[in-house]
Amino acid sequence: MRGRVLVIAGSDSGAGAGIQADIKTVAALGGYATTAVTALTAQDTTGVHGVFAVPPAFLRAQMEVVLADIGTDAFKSGMLPDEATIETVADMIRQNAGVPFVLDPVMIAKGGHRLLAEAAMVCLRRLVPLATLITPNVPEAEALAGRAIRTRADQIEAARALLGLGAAAVLLKGGHMDGAEIADVLATADGTEVFVAPRIDTRHTHGTGCTLASAIAVSLAQGLALSPAVARARAYVRCAIAQAPGFGRGHGPLNHSPAGLPE
Repeated sequence: MRGRVLVIAGSDSGAGAGIQADIKTVAALGGYATTAVTALTAQDTTGVHGVFAVPPAFLRAQMEVVLADIGTDAFKSGMLPDEATIETVADMIRQNAGVPFVLDPVMIAKGGHRLLAEAAMVCLRRLVPLATLITPNVPEAEALAGRAIRTRADQIEAARALLGLGAAAVLLKGGHMDGAEIADVLATADGTEVFVAPRIDTRHTHGTGCTLASAIAVSLAQGLALSPAVARARAYVRCAIAQAPGFGRGHGPLNHSPAGLPE
């Protein structure tokens, strides 16, 4: 077991996304996940049916005790439901400058339920400059960049534009785009890299964003450079989607312990 990842995210009672998916991902790739829960959700494959935010003081306590005792080699954040939560996380990341931080800017659940209050958007942008990598999907990137994304060229331009918010790197995911292929665009100060793979035709994609971000975080915690970490994480997610168990009536969960895991 190598690579400690402190996951700061919401709980998914259906266990396909959120902190449950994060823990399973980190463990599957040989790391150790610790957690700080930001919110509880009543959630299944058909959608989010309720959200209960954790008080910021208790969120801070979770992070402080874990860091003081176990420590961490990387941070990963997911659902941050309000401004107070975002500010609490930002303060903790600042106190641990130099530790890789993967920010998944979770805004809208797979079923369309908004997970981030409108007023928190400006606050979330203040968290972005602290990130080693942000991993928005197309709707999230459109909200952050204030522009429409319709083509791969739009993706590339938007990823470059999002660097202007201050993140060291941006991985703009293409799963929401049309077409037989999915392209994820990695933008850094050194240039742009496009990862392309055939689309897997399935409705069982709940938690792909959480899973991808956590797979990158544990890879960074284990010492991989950013591009290889992204490549490994994408390969893991593809295995997890291809071997999904088929649970639920809606967007079903992945198989977080698939055969044929990437090294």
